[in-house]
Amino acid sequence: MHLGQVAIIVDDYDEAIAFFVDALRFELIEDRPSLTNDGRPKRWVEVRPPGAATGLLLAQADGADQEAGVGNQFSGRVGMFLRVDDFDDSFRHMQNSGVEFVTEPRREDFGWFAVFLDIAGNKWDLLGPAPE
Repeated sequence: MHLGQVAIIVDDYDEAIAFFVDALRFELIEDRPSLTNDGRPKRWVEVRPPGAATGLLLAQADGADQEAGVGNQFSGRVGMFLRVDDFDDSFRHMQNSGVEFVTEPRREDFGWFAVFLDIAGNKWDLLGPAPE
């Protein structure tokens, strides 16, 4: 058993794809036409880190309730955790790609981390290996 996808509500499919693929180096797994529950057109867009089993379903906000959730899916808390093998390389690449970090990198007993915002404004931890 495993989680297949976790949905992230975004303002725009194409901007979100560019953020996750270019800035975070995720793979675009699927981008196809789909329909809402009431038959209106939408897209089914999934991205995920290379080699991962769980992906993100990028869900474009549909209506006022969903628009209010963009960037606030975790009520201001860190809600997603991206673990990388090379913290320095990932941090530099993300910074150079315009990712907004809200903390400076810091070393803790569990490893390196820094908090960043995704394209929607949700907080994530970037996590690197524990010090040796």
